[in-house]
Amino acid sequence: MASKGNCKAKDCVREAIARHYCRMHYRLWRRGEMPKPRYKTCTEEKCRKPRFKGSLCEQHYQAKRGGSAAAAPASAAPAATAPEAASS
Repeated sequence: MASKGNCKAKDCVREAIARHYCRMHYRLWRRGEMPKPRYKTCTEEKCRKPRFKGSLCEQHYQAKRGGSAAAAPASAAPAATAPEAASS
C-alpha cells in the first residue's frame, strides 16, 4: 500500500490515514475539535452542536429568540388593534 504522506495538522509528523490526518487528528476532526471542524457548529462558547439557524444551535437560537419573542407579541398587539379601531 502506498504511503499517504504526513498528517496535515500543525507540527505533526505521523503518517496520514484519512483526510490527510493521522489517526489521532482524524478522530479530533470527526468530533469537531480541530480548528476547521467537520461540520459547522454553534458559535456559543464551548458548544459543539450543529448549527440550526444563523450561527447558533437550536438550543441557543431558541434561548435568544425567547427573550426577544416575548416582547414582540406584546408590542404588536396594540398596533394590530389600533388600525381596526380607527377604521370603525
